Amino acid sequence: MTKLCILGKTSQHAKFRDTHTVSAGVLAVNDDLPLRTDGPVHSGKVRSVYWLTEADSARLIADRQYAVAPDSQLAVMVISDRISAFDCIWHGEGGLAGVPGKGAALNAISHFWFSQFQDTGLARSHILEVPHPLVWIVQRARPVMVEAIARRFITGSMWRAYEQGAREFCGIQLPDNLHANQKLRDTLVTPSTKGVMRGLDGVPEADDTNVSREQLTQHWRAFGFRSPDDIGQYEKLLKQGAELIASHLAPLELMLVDTKFEFGYAKDSAGDEQLIYMDEVGTPDSSRIWDAVAYRGGRIVENSKEEFRQALLRHVEDPQLLLDHTRFEARKQFAAEHTLPAGMLHSLSDTYRTVAERITGQSITIPQSPRESMISTLHDQFALVL
Repeated sequence: MTKLCILGKTSQHAKFRDTHTVSAGVLAVNDDLPLRTDGPVHSGKVRSVYWLTEADSARLIADRQYAVAPDSQLAVMVISDRISAFDCIWHGEGGLAGVPGKGAALNAISHFWFSQFQDTGLARSHILEVPHPLVWIVQRARPVMVEAIARRFITGSMWRAYEQGAREFCGIQLPDNLHANQKLRDTLVTPSTKGVMRGLDGVPEADDTNVSREQLTQHWRAFGFRSPDDIGQYEKLLKQGAELIASHLAPLELMLVDTKFEFGYAKDSAGDEQLIYMDEVGTPDSSRIWDAVAYRGGRIVENSKEEFRQALLRHVEDPQLLLDHTRFEARKQFAAEHTLPAGMLHSLSDTYRTVAERITGQSITIPQSPRESMISTLHDQFALVL
């Protein structure tokens, strides 16, 4: 079981219902903490990873009794409130450089699902401790070079391709006469490459390209699987994880439409290598979540980042700027120079926080001084601050 620490009691003020307070509490820059690390900070679209030194990793494993191999490398993983859509980072009026409460909501949701997966005997995750709403202590894992989506409905890009005549997706044949947003008979696993895979027969040398189960089996070593049998295990963990999420959401009148999974290998305290969950799962960033009441009434109401994506498409004068892959540089420049109405980001903030609180059954604590409180926590509890 991962360790969880919540900062103080959640009040109406702490949850940032006030617009001015919300703007002040946004964490946009998360790669500048003064931590003792082993090499450069790795910063992605949303999270930054601070890999700890061998000495600090060993010290924390022993002192905090993490159930991992004694020689495991650990990291401090910090989530920001930045918002990425169409491969660009967006900002709003009044210096609003992200979505208020987004990071804390995503961390809380992912930790909730990962704990559920472990408690029900599926697999553990890379998270060892949650000492702050925006921070995870994680174990370094050897990633499987596959991102896979568990799809329970036909919608989005899959529907657009289907409508244009496509019937095969990642080696899976779909029947004729399906309609938009229809629930699929079975949960589909649609893998894609994580990074560029080179020299593999039948696999294009491009990031995020779809692959079939047959291709995974043929190239299991290149994709990072320990054995061909682990492909079946990864599919099992993916499907059962998605089913667990869907079953939990149903009484809340929420529907899991699809969600992305990532996996890796890491050693437990006995030194045995295990296939584990990584990254995040079941969040409004990595999933489509629909309102069940609206769906039964024939409407689609998003409870995920898709809401923001659709709002962006309505907001810009030329929606193809966001959709056309060949116009990425122009889109990136537009996102950097264009200031969105603050209401768009506050609306998404409400979605993230509301969904997080419904899923976890707890109020989401959002630190008012995120950078300062993180440094204080990592100094006082972990002795990692320079």
